[in-house]
Amino acid sequence: MASTPNTNLRGFNHAVQTLLRNPSQFLPHLTIPTFTHLPEQLGPHLHRQPPGEKPAATAAATKSPTIRALVLDKDNTLCPPKTTTFPPQILDKLSALRTSPTSPFNQSTAPDSILIVSNRAGSHPRFDAEVREIEDQLSSLRIPVFRLPEGSEKKPFCGKEVMDWFRKRGVVTRADEIAVVGDRLGTDVLMAAMMGSWSVWCRDGVYEGVDPNKGRPNMNILERMEIWIEKYLRESRGLKAPLPRGWESQ
Repeated sequence: MASTPNTNLRGFNHAVQTLLRNPSQFLPHLTIPTFTHLPEQLGPHLHRQPPGEKPAATAAATKSPTIRALVLDKDNTLCPPKTTTFPPQILDKLSALRTSPTSPFNQSTAPDSILIVSNRAGSHPRFDAEVREIEDQLSSLRIPVFRLPEGSEKKPFCGKEVMDWFRKRGVVTRADEIAVVGDRLGTDVLMAAMMGSWSVWCRDGVYEGVDPNKGRPNMNILERMEIWIEKYLRESRGLKAPLPRGWESQ
């Protein structure tokens, strides 16, 4: 019997191995409640010297990243899981990013700067109808869905293919010019770490006003575990997300 196209057992195993060997890669560079809270000028929010820390010895250590491209998750970041329904506030945010004259992701000045990368839509031909629905809804904003090349693996393993997509269109030259935005630590945040990119964690998915102590509605066991693990690594272990490899030397 053929395996289910949308399973990601290798991704789960890799997440577990990362937690055992290099747990800091599980932590995001920036945590926001939902996508609507994403700063337009993202760079300064991704890397800042903590209060009370001694001044850095070099200018490179305190510089802000230059973000030229966004990789956006779909399920529970832009839409409720397994749907193509964009909440109004999400559409408003996407529109602002694509139309604001000060946005680095303005569709007139940077038309290929936003790409939806999902482990559902675009990951297998069985979800082609979802891809068409999404792209039809976002046609005025010119935001495409990434089609995973045949033989490639889903997040967190498709970083090279995503990087190639942006590079071929002249958007970026380095992975640290990309920010990956999503609700899952074990796929979105971990893919950013593997790519050498920056990560933004949408902790509450698409739900506004969530109590951080209770979590968002309808969470599965893996999602609940990720929230507990993030808090444990950050608060009890004192870990923080590592900077993208080679970024400070640029």
